[in-house]
Amino acid sequence: MTRHRGPLVVVGVVVTTLATAAVVAAGATIGRIVDGTDDASTGAPAVAPTGAPVDPAATRAESPPLGISTLADPAWVAETARWSGIPTRALAAYAGAAIEAARTHPECGIGWNMLAAIGFVESEHGTIGGSAIGGDGVARPAIIGIALDGTSTERISDTDDGDLDGDARWDRAVGPMQFLPSTWAAWGRDGNGDGRAEIHQIDDAALAAAEYLCAAGGDLTSGEGWIDAVTAYNRSVEYNDRVAEAAAFYAGGG
Repeated sequence: MTRHRGPLVVVGVVVTTLATAAVVAAGATIGRIVDGTDDASTGAPAVAPTGAPVDPAATRAESPPLGISTLADPAWVAETARWSGIPTRALAAYAGAAIEAARTHPECGIGWNMLAAIGFVESEHGTIGGSAIGGDGVARPAIIGIALDGTSTERISDTDDGDLDGDARWDRAVGPMQFLPSTWAAWGRDGNGDGRAEIHQIDDAALAAAEYLCAAGGDLTSGEGWIDAVTAYNRSVEYNDRVAEAAAFYAGGG
């Protein structure tokens, strides 16, 4: 979520095409995320590639006390992690966040592939700089972005007294989904059911990202909604290109 300098721009035709294809695919399967039915026309798992089938044991009317990482079918997570290269723990969080968003914001239509694409671009799924996401979902060592001092980014003075990013002069993007401290203060969520919103914890960060993207884009099954959401996360054209490319790859099943 690093803020690059420059005017707000409309993303190019290539990005629009890729993004629209990805979100239309997500929208076509979002209705099957909850019921887990199969697509009779293709023989493929009903909600793959952009929707994750719910683990029947985890289906509840309310958010699961064990966290969103328990929502997706474990077999789907294992197989999708295999072909996508996404670490299993991160994928479980992306899929769980999309499933939870389908319950709380059914009009949004966010797919796991959008969250995975942002997670890839922001931190390579929590592995950038030698970091790794543990079984508890926490990225260690902590992932902290560059100082937003105006050199190659927007100039954003400290907003959190350095509590999250360790910098009392400038803000920095933090965690596997790279939230700014000020954004996390407004959008941080508890995705693992421990009663805390922890910026370094992938369930919390993925759920917060889903909430933020849905609020920014509205209907993410439309090209306009998709672009509005990604642009709210980071408004550079290069960033939008990379997210669209990654999302299309994940939507295509590799």
